[in-house]
Amino acid sequence: MERRLAAIVCADVAGYSRMMGSDEAGTHAAFKAHRNAIHPIILNHGGRVVKNTGDGFLLEFPSIVGATEAAIAMQTLMAERNDHLPADRAMQFRLGIHMGDVIADEDEVFGDDVNIAVRLESVANPGGFAISAKAHKEASKHLSVPLVDAGHHRFKNIKDPIGVWTWNPDGGPTLVPEAKESPAQQSRTAIVGVLPFANLSDAQDEYFSDGLTEDLIHALSLQSFYRVLSRNSTFAFKGKNASTRVIAREIDATYLIQGSVRRAGAKIRVTAELIAPETGEQLWTGRYDRDIGDLFAMQDEITTSLSAAIATEIVRAEASAPARPTNDVTAWDRFLKGLSHYYRQTKEDLSTAVELFRQAIALDPKLSIAHAYLATIQIQSIQFGWVKGTREMWAEAMQLAETSVRLDPRSSFAFSILSWAHAMEGHDEAAMDAAKRAVALNPYDMGARGVLGICHFVIGEHRRAIELFSMAAQRDNSDPRYQWAALNAFSHYLVRQYDATLSWAREQLYVNPNHMQALAIRAAALAQLGRTAEAAEATGVLMSNYPTLNVDRHLRNFHWKRPEDIAHYRDGLLKAGVPASKLTLVQSDLRRAAES
Repeated sequence: MERRLAAIVCADVAGYSRMMGSDEAGTHAAFKAHRNAIHPIILNHGGRVVKNTGDGFLLEFPSIVGATEAAIAMQTLMAERNDHLPADRAMQFRLGIHMGDVIADEDEVFGDDVNIAVRLESVANPGGFAISAKAHKEASKHLSVPLVDAGHHRFKNIKDPIGVWTWNPDGGPTLVPEAKESPAQQSRTAIVGVLPFANLSDAQDEYFSDGLTEDLIHALSLQSFYRVLSRNSTFAFKGKNASTRVIAREIDATYLIQGSVRRAGAKIRVTAELIAPETGEQLWTGRYDRDIGDLFAMQDEITTSLSAAIATEIVRAEASAPARPTNDVTAWDRFLKGLSHYYRQTKEDLSTAVELFRQAIALDPKLSIAHAYLATIQIQSIQFGWVKGTREMWAEAMQLAETSVRLDPRSSFAFSILSWAHAMEGHDEAAMDAAKRAVALNPYDMGARGVLGICHFVIGEHRRAIELFSMAAQRDNSDPRYQWAALNAFSHYLVRQYDATLSWAREQLYVNPNHMQALAIRAAALAQLGRTAEAAEATGVLMSNYPTLNVDRHLRNFHWKRPEDIAHYRDGLLKAGVPASKLTLVQSDLRRAAES
């Protein structure tokens, strides 16, 4: 156990019991969606989730200013999200904020100052927050919004009265929401989720039904008048017995697509349907019986019909059929198998995926998406520290990305990967051009938005990068094609927000505990904060995973435009004790040998 000074934010949902009483599963799903949406805000201000409760959560921040700014940002976002919902589904948080000494035991925090934050939450207005006078005194000089003095309050089991200040988004003294009409007619970007198609064949054909789902997601995302959720947003529900209404609320989907695949010898049957999940209404359904050789014609039929059905429901627009990915069934089968390994995200599976993607390209050199994924793996393997980045590898990644764009100039994903490759090589203008093209092709592709953030990051426009990375993390936070948490950690480091760096690095390491860049930036941030012992421990973990790493070799893969950004990162690594060069490593090994 240890004692430390911390800022505590306690949150719960106003009227949660009433909402649960009328719609238990739907309310819980909506709560999870809101909680996921505000999570990047917590990390951007250096916070962490101490505990999730049934109707709220407890947060810890190293700074009261960061805690208060995060609270304002969270409630502002919640007001925007609620604006799209009917009154009976609007969910409003109440927040209580306090600062003081806490007892930290493992990941939990305890003490009277935690209890005060909990009590403050109980007097906050829905949609706003209540902050103690003690915390307000420290934070107010740094805030750009007005707070209201609500006087002193006595709380149960708290000896002395507590001064309270309050805030709400409209600046008034109260936030009791007025009744409003259902905004069903309001304009809103439609969000489409494609659920994993059920495999009705042998278990060994699971990759095929997953691959068909992935292809449908890709084809639908080529349309520019609605947003299609990434694979990982919907595949989390694979094999789970959840209603479409609950799923839709959890992932913020307006429409859901579901279906099944049955494969028997040379025959294939696919069924698909488009659902309005809130009402359960079936807007479109289709069944296709084909020979396996007609697979691509069938895919064209499904995606075209679905796009037209969605367009009819959302906007008056015509949907054209997407380009067929390949005419070679064997090549496509190899690609789908490679994709199934890629999404497992282990070193061994990525190696298998590389081999399968290469086989697919050998069978059909015009298979654009296989080139794009192969380029993605090349870049990621270098950044994860799984392979040594050579000139040949970077050149191949660039060539693959360029080929993918040439073969499919309508793919925002292909242009995103090309932009990423250019950015990593220091080709700033080419990277920005490709990223803007990707966003123009599909404004709702959050991956493209995030890659645009990479372009701003490498040229030193870190505030804009943080905004784009956070948007991508908020809406597609589990897509393994992009590492938003690690990128956010670096961008916050370079604006010297080291607490936020640590929050984002922690997030990346939850997913991949051996992520080389996350381990490195964590050590550098701890060193810059003067937390010497923790920095040394973090460096020890980094070096035990990557014993040949040194600063000079590491920085060779960074082509940032501003020399001061490179210098700042180098300074943090050296302060943390990462060896400067190969010579330093040899000297260190000799010294340890002599001491033993």
